[in-house]
Amino acid sequence: MRSGADGPGPTCLGAAYAAGLATGVWNDLDELESHWRKDAEWTPGMEASVRDREYRNWRKAVEKSFGWVADGDG
Repeated sequence: MRSGADGPGPTCLGAAYAAGLATGVWNDLDELESHWRKDAEWTPGMEASVRDREYRNWRKAVEKSFGWVADGDG
């Protein structure tokens, strides 16, 4: 798992950047990067033991939902 995020990554903005590069809006990555500024940075603050416990609880809840609706009911 990544421990932080500070760029557009695989988002709509990232897709727009890729499209702009592909269609010639920007000549190269250097030109594109000159227009980009970091707006915010996210760094997780949850302790690993808490995160792991919550993830286990989430998985347990998801597993309990299996078979909730019988075939043909929904």
